Amino acid sequence: MGCSDITVWDGDFLEEVNIPNQLCMLSMIGKSKVEALAQLVYQLSQIKIKQINKRYIGQNLEGAVLITADNMTARQKVWKRAKLNPKIPLLIDARMAAEFARIYSIHPTNIEEAEFYQQNLYRSEEVEHLPCSARSIIYCPMVVAGYIALLVKKHATNQQLPLETLVDLPNFLVQT
Repeated sequence: MGCSDITVWDGDFLEEVNIPNQLCMLSMIGKSKVEALAQLVYQLSQIKIKQINKRYIGQNLEGAVLITADNMTARQKVWKRAKLNPKIPLLIDARMAAEFARIYSIHPTNIEEAEFYQQNLYRSEEVEHLPCSARSIIYCPMVVAGYIALLVKKHATNQQLPLETLVDLPNFLVQT
């Protein structure tokens, strides 16, 4: 897509449990997730991504920001840096639960959009925890990733973005 200045934050390591729902090779088990992603991206595109092998804890951000964290606390830390920040033209927050997703596309300097997004942040304790058997498998994050790529393209070409998109994969329904 022409994106080459990419920084990825994640302090986790790939485990066998990640194989069904993340694009990775068996040989990558045990590697840090950012190292495995960097290796895969380089093999596919020759693009080197900047790897930060730790959890995001509130460092400065700039550029388009994509949140795919597995907890609300991380989202709140990113939002604290992104809200009304003129160096962040776009924030995309993708949330998944099994075969369902909710994706926010926010221009953080737009007051109305910022308020809408902030109303949809809640405490981690309020999140429904699913058993391992109810988690996503590879087609779920792949569909969501493709949609995120579409949102980035729309942003780059100055097209209007939906503030919120709901995805119901079992029924293949998308609502904006």
